[in-house]
Amino acid sequence: MTSAPAPEPAPAAEPASGPPSAPAALRPLRPRGRGEAHRAATPLELFFDLCFVVAVAQAGVELVHAVAEGHAGEGVLNYAMVFFALFWAWVNFSWFASAYDNDDVLYRVVTLVQIAGVLVFAAGVSRGFEEHDFLLIWLGYLIMRVALTTQWLRVAKSATGGERSTALRYACGVLVCQIGWSGLLFLPEGGRAWLFLVMAIAEMCVPVFAERVYSTAWHPHHISERYGLFTIIVLGETIAAATVAVKTGIEEHDALGEVLPIAAGGLLMVFAAWWIYFVVPIHGHLSSNRQSFLWGYGHYFILGAAAAIGAGIEVAVEEAVGKAHISTLAASAAVTVPMALYLFTVWLLHSRYYKVGLAQQLVLPIAAVATLASTFAGSWAVLVAGLVATATVATGVTLTSRTARKETAT
Repeated sequence: MTSAPAPEPAPAAEPASGPPSAPAALRPLRPRGRGEAHRAATPLELFFDLCFVVAVAQAGVELVHAVAEGHAGEGVLNYAMVFFALFWAWVNFSWFASAYDNDDVLYRVVTLVQIAGVLVFAAGVSRGFEEHDFLLIWLGYLIMRVALTTQWLRVAKSATGGERSTALRYACGVLVCQIGWSGLLFLPEGGRAWLFLVMAIAEMCVPVFAERVYSTAWHPHHISERYGLFTIIVLGETIAAATVAVKTGIEEHDALGEVLPIAAGGLLMVFAAWWIYFVVPIHGHLSSNRQSFLWGYGHYFILGAAAAIGAGIEVAVEEAVGKAHISTLAASAAVTVPMALYLFTVWLLHSRYYKVGLAQQLVLPIAAVATLASTFAGSWAVLVAGLVATATVATGVTLTSRTARKETAT
């Protein structure tokens, strides 16, 4: 990630315009302007996101299997580690692109290499979950990180002073961390969770170390759009996974009555999740490195929870048709817990900056608690959680409209 707190951020260069429409074979990687007009996600970035979701989907499938078989603790831990690796690789690319995307041929090729690394990573997810064999995951991550290091070295080649130091620090930091991740291949199973914790902290410290002297340029509107688009894609994957589960439950088990409340509740939750995230634009809040640092890192919980909602709906369907070896309460919690986490973290990182008054501020935290309480509604838990999510949106709209009318009258 390229947006850590910097005590004395150096001003970024302001190019006259963005990259031309047709890519040149090679041009220097120089910083884009933070005030550049009409900056939007590129087709290459969207393609990158779609390929990342392939790996996210694989992690979700394995989470479903683990929870449905009664191994929720192990499954959630493996999911947290795998999703962090994916999230962090996506973050590194997205913030780098916001600062330095010049869209030349070499930049495109190196990005495609990163996408290849994602697909290798995705191919190893099931082995990582089921056999604790992380070789393919590590290899895919290695491909992504070496490609990213190449981009930082390209920046260093064209830069001078503090910017060059920052680029070299990023390149060294990424490679050192990748070496650290090699411990997953050699440590016994009991030590891997601790290695993950140490390496996750080390990864998040790289931007702090790299940007002590020079703060890389990033575009607030572009970054907020990138996170928003990735959130949409993850929610779309959630709907796709849930749809397949519902279809299977109906066709193979003739369980329309059992599955329909889960399908309806799940759909309401996903719709509400989209509405709540996009009800206000966030780019205006990203006015400093410190704010963007916390906001960007915190999306690990937002995106991880969003993807886990779909996995939870699959678990609930499997339990309803008798395929899961867990209780109804545990299956309900597989949906309600990630939904509650999503509601709370969206409020904490995103929505609270635009809420006016105590009533508006309390809507999402109370909704998170009510969602957790719906876990105890038995076979109707998912539908109840969906109704809570719907009521949350309706309450938010009502309170916002009331505040707007008061301000207009004043």
